[in-house]
Amino acid sequence: MKERESFGSRFAVIMAFAGSAIGLGNIWRFPYLVGQNGGAAFIIIYILASFLLSLPIFLSESVIGRRTHSNTFGAMEELAPGTKWKWMGLLTVISPLVILSFYSVVGGWSIEYFIKSFGGFGSTSAAGAASSIATGGEASISQVSAAFGWFISSTWGPLFCHTAFLLLCALIILAGVKSGIERFSNITMPILFVLILLIIIYSVSLPGAAEGVRYMVKPDFSKITPSVIAAAMGQSFFSLSLGVGTILTYSSYVSKNEDMVLSASGTAVMDLMFALLAGFAVMPAVFAAGLAPESGPSLIFQTLPFIFTKMGETMPLLSTVVAVLFFLTVLVAALTSAISMFEVGVTYLVEEKGLTRSWATVAVFVGTWILGTLCSLSFGPLHDVHLFGNTIFDFCDKLTSNFLMTFGGLLFTVFVGWKMRRADVRDELTNGRSIRFNDRCFGILYFLIKYLAPIAILVIFVTNLLAK
Repeated sequence: MKERESFGSRFAVIMAFAGSAIGLGNIWRFPYLVGQNGGAAFIIIYILASFLLSLPIFLSESVIGRRTHSNTFGAMEELAPGTKWKWMGLLTVISPLVILSFYSVVGGWSIEYFIKSFGGFGSTSAAGAASSIATGGEASISQVSAAFGWFISSTWGPLFCHTAFLLLCALIILAGVKSGIERFSNITMPILFVLILLIIIYSVSLPGAAEGVRYMVKPDFSKITPSVIAAAMGQSFFSLSLGVGTILTYSSYVSKNEDMVLSASGTAVMDLMFALLAGFAVMPAVFAAGLAPESGPSLIFQTLPFIFTKMGETMPLLSTVVAVLFFLTVLVAALTSAISMFEVGVTYLVEEKGLTRSWATVAVFVGTWILGTLCSLSFGPLHDVHLFGNTIFDFCDKLTSNFLMTFGGLLFTVFVGWKMRRADVRDELTNGRSIRFNDRCFGILYFLIKYLAPIAILVIFVTNLLAK
């Protein structure tokens, strides 16, 4: 049997984990939440949530993954043989593949807009939706929005980009753990931080950008309510890609000599840093353009293209450079998260079904491409098809974010805190009690895993349920 691959260094481990965590949500959701929920006050709550809630869940997945050096299904079957826990492992094979299906649609949009950033954001609009942009006339936000709406509701353009995005993921996964995931993460993660820093330098230099900076950092403790606290916990949870087996799978490639607590903490810090940097890259530019801050795809694919287009009326070269850098950042962030979800399914098929890595990659590609195609078409030809009152895209999004991710995170913490032997958990987190600091802190970490994290996850779940 071929020897199982592993990450080659601590740097590689943290870069891979950070790549899984840092994605589109850091760019289009975190800055908006900060501004709307108390600025620096929200950031303080987010930091506390990251280390008191998300870190214990992260460590729970890490303990299972490294203890078994197996895929999510095999890991649960090994640690709890003959029980129903293996089905929880299967759930966390399915969840990331559902997420990848609709995530790759948005990843495809980032490819389209990266290409557009070289020449203009209205060039493919229908019926002159943005004709004045394309011809150098004065742009309006409605024209840029119309161009985006026309693109995602069309059939072949989004499908082509969705396919191209998944192919990029597949090529990285085909290369393996060290030559594919590790090499890609080691190169792209530092580049990602450099790109976002370059965009910040430009963004904060714009006239009127100071208001956007204040939006991010001015503390307003009057806005802190129980729902805001739940929102901070939820964002911390989802931002680190918890509850869907990606951390478990990556941890199964980590050496027994690696300090998992240090790696997990480093990942949480990098994820937080990138989210803050993204806020300072995006929001000053939004306020400088006199626009209201938004969250979600509209921020990336409508508001910011409008800003770049307006900038291009007076500084065409600079606007092109900034736009290219920004959408390259978006594309890389999307890819690093997507490959971690892709790898979960591939590892399962290789280890449990006996497929070669090549055929497992093809199988995951085909499955996610089919569901992703339905998600893409739900903006156009299939927009009238609804599941429980939602389009196919929205149904997959809500199913995973509101139910599967939180349920998975809850089960991981319950399994580690209540099913596994305490001595085995301690062994993994302290490397056989050889890491003295971790050993001294183990009681606190174990308390967080066993008691606090499950309660906090239930709060997130109920809050999301009531919000819908």
